[in-house]
Amino acid sequence: MEVSKNREQWAAFALLMVNLIYGASHVLAKGVMPVYLSPTVFILFRVVGAVLLFWMIFPFVKGGLISKSDLLRLAACGLFGVTVNQLLFFHGLNASSPMNAGIIMALNPIMVAVLSFFWLKERLIRKQWLGISIGATGAIVLTTYGTNTVQAQLGDFYLIGNSLSYAVYLILVKPLMQKYHPLVVITWVFTFGTFFLLAFPPLYGDLEQTNLDVIPWDIWLKIIYVVVGVTFLTYLLTVVGLKYVSSTAASVFIYVQPIFVITFSYLFALIGWSADYTNQITTSKLVLMALIFYGVHLTLGKRNFDKN
Repeated sequence: MEVSKNREQWAAFALLMVNLIYGASHVLAKGVMPVYLSPTVFILFRVVGAVLLFWMIFPFVKGGLISKSDLLRLAACGLFGVTVNQLLFFHGLNASSPMNAGIIMALNPIMVAVLSFFWLKERLIRKQWLGISIGATGAIVLTTYGTNTVQAQLGDFYLIGNSLSYAVYLILVKPLMQKYHPLVVITWVFTFGTFFLLAFPPLYGDLEQTNLDVIPWDIWLKIIYVVVGVTFLTYLLTVVGLKYVSSTAASVFIYVQPIFVITFSYLFALIGWSADYTNQITTSKLVLMALIFYGVHLTLGKRNFDKN
């Protein structure tokens, strides 16, 4: 019992670190796009770099064989958890703001709950439907009235799609976490995700227009942080967390992501690591963030996080 409790605590710490790393990346990655890398090329760096790292440590894991019956689910995880998820996020972040990205990602628990209702037939009570409505209202207001340009609104819609794609991934990957070692799962997820990304036609046009020679060393450091920290470590920590907690419980940790975004926006601007995005942290956005948080709180209700 004590061992199980310790595992849950380590899983919680892993998921908290995931959102801390993501919070920093929202601010740092914005400085890379679109001046030095297009969103699609940046994703190529992320995915290829991460899949190489995963395969480097893969031989040290026991039980790496995958059942043929699970290949389709792994491919779906690669599609929604890597390719679609990252394409929507980076194109959304490029057009929107780090603050909006952090707020919209907080919708993820609501999307997990709704998908669980339709997909896994989990029951939702009236209070939870109220929470879903409140959270959705906050997101709609943020997207429609909380942005100044049509491009930024489109970016917010991309970010909502990203959150939905990640919710699909969390539900799809959970049974695999119970069956295989987390590293085995994430290695194959990224392998499939790489194949899907390489089949994305706009990638090659963007590659032709990319000039790596003009990228300064500080931008290369940000790219390395995104590849190693935001991609390799976060996905690894997420699957470790999902090994011992439910998909819904894992999504709760996204609560803290906007808080990290705000903190890093001030910190990185102060020390000169990023442009100053603090002017995008407005009172109205903080109110909408609180509204979404309240909606998520009602949606989660008293769900049993120990259930799958």
